[in-house]
Amino acid sequence: MGNKDNSRLTRRRFIKTAVAAGAISSSTFTSRPDAATNAGKNAAASDAATDNNALPFSIRKLLNQANLPKAAGARVVIVGGGWSGLTMAKYLKLHNPAFDVVLIDKRPEFISFPASNSWLADQINLDFLTHSYIDAAKNHNYLFLNTTVLGFDREAKKVFTNNGYIQYDYMVLAPGIEYDYSRIGIDDPVAQMQLYNDYPGGFVNSSELITIKRKLHTFKGGTFILNVPNGRYRCTAAPYERACMAAAIFRKRKVKAKILLLDMNAEIKIKKQGFEKAFAELYGDYINYMPSAEISGVDLDEKTVSTDFDDYRFDDAIIYPPVRASSLLEDAGIANMKTAQKVADTDPYKYHVIGDEHVYVTGDSRSQPFSKGGHTANSEAQYVAEVIAAHALGKEVRWRSPQTMCFSAVDIDPLEAMSIITFYRFNEQKKEFEFDRTHMMEDWNTEGGQASLAWAEGMYRDMFYK
Repeated sequence: MGNKDNSRLTRRRFIKTAVAAGAISSSTFTSRPDAATNAGKNAAASDAATDNNALPFSIRKLLNQANLPKAAGARVVIVGGGWSGLTMAKYLKLHNPAFDVVLIDKRPEFISFPASNSWLADQINLDFLTHSYIDAAKNHNYLFLNTTVLGFDREAKKVFTNNGYIQYDYMVLAPGIEYDYSRIGIDDPVAQMQLYNDYPGGFVNSSELITIKRKLHTFKGGTFILNVPNGRYRCTAAPYERACMAAAIFRKRKVKAKILLLDMNAEIKIKKQGFEKAFAELYGDYINYMPSAEISGVDLDEKTVSTDFDDYRFDDAIIYPPVRASSLLEDAGIANMKTAQKVADTDPYKYHVIGDEHVYVTGDSRSQPFSKGGHTANSEAQYVAEVIAAHALGKEVRWRSPQTMCFSAVDIDPLEAMSIITFYRFNEQKKEFEFDRTHMMEDWNTEGGQASLAWAEGMYRDMFYK
């Protein structure tokens, strides 16, 4: 038996094999002695074309350059059109208009996860969350390519996609997160897929949000389980906010339901007093908050969630597993597999990959422990865009902290919310980042609700419109 890790055909290995095959079929004919006649060269080129045509279509596409306009300046390829990638594309052009910026995302349109909990409770419509990548690219003078990234060749500075490869001078990886079901005891791929389809977490794919909204508005009653993952996950306050929105929906629909909020952490991680007050005063008849509920398994047949202390049966659920950085980091050869979330090895202040100042990682896949919320991603992307623009000119930019601004809806009709604004600093004694200059408003009200929508509208305007 061979080593399992060595024998596994990864996307990265597949691409390198394909590229090697293409290199052989072309270099064989371009490196012949000068004595070769023009006719011989033409025949050789014809043979090479024939050899390439014999390859599977998918490999031939990998060997062809994507059909994009020729780069007029240094090309920056951004992988991932979330809050970080969209902001990066805009501000790279602002800081250096000579950059040729290409934003790649596999989704045809953008649907926002920040503010989506308010949509679940019918406080806003879907149009408020939905925006066009084409509009963003046109308004901010960059290129958008709707395609799927297959892998990378960092030595040749190439990104391989369904549309062919793209050569880059700089690359920014902002591909977001993936669920890690193994950390809640689900290792079997069949069980993982069933858990994802039946009880989606609602933080990776917008289709999950549609499924969750249907669940909340058709639930007939009984026990509804939600959970808070451990580790660093997308939007620290969001699971607690979602529990409030779910309870508000059930209350409005007059559904007899009990929400078990299983927190895999020892206590509420942010806006603790505000959420505790909401659970007690607004939803005491609905929400049963259970801290230190470390999920160790889910029995899909019996509809039971197991923790270290007890088993809980449910009628329906939203299971938000712990998360990890996108596996695209592994394909790029930059993931630290020894970390729980398989984040990239990057400079904590400059965001570039250690040993490669032409590849950067931002957003939810970055290694820094800052919030994985939308505002943080937007704020840090503005800074990293400056870093890349300065690097291209042989200059440096002084580090500055990203800003986190987070609104949490607590009640509906009218929408009421609370908020936090914070920065970060590095604690030299503890050798870690921590909150700095934090302003917390845990008394929810309608002004906070309207401010949450105004904030979201302003952020969408920044990323998509002039």
